[in-house]
Amino acid sequence: MNPENFMRLALEEAKKGDAPYGAVIVKNNQVVALAHNTVKRDNDPSAHAEINVIRRLTAQLQNPSLEGYTIYTTGEPCPMCASACIWTGISEIVYGASVKDLVSVNQSQIHISCEEVIVKSFRKIKVTRGVLREECIKLFK
Repeated sequence: MNPENFMRLALEEAKKGDAPYGAVIVKNNQVVALAHNTVKRDNDPSAHAEINVIRRLTAQLQNPSLEGYTIYTTGEPCPMCASACIWTGISEIVYGASVKDLVSVNQSQIHISCEEVIVKSFRKIKVTRGVLREECIKLFK
């Protein structure tokens, strides 16, 4: 599978959530976890797709480290989600719509890129932007 295939899975997962955010974690070209936004359902402001997928996988692994894993998200991770990626040691973040894109379609966002959060941290995380960007933006229109 390629990045577009993984992002398509994130797009499908996003359609199941309270808000159209979906996340997929991959290792060795295999999907190991999927999740969507459940903020309203769970009455939990931290229940973003990225947090949910990280919680699901680390619980399954019984290990807080996700070094060597890649996360695919329909929207650029907010500062909270980017920080969770840092704390777990995720190796790569791949996203579709940027924070700027999300603001342009009236999504509430903290206007700080995930790269700004990462650069101020103790980790090096590769960030790949804009995979299926237009399809991801369409989720929010």
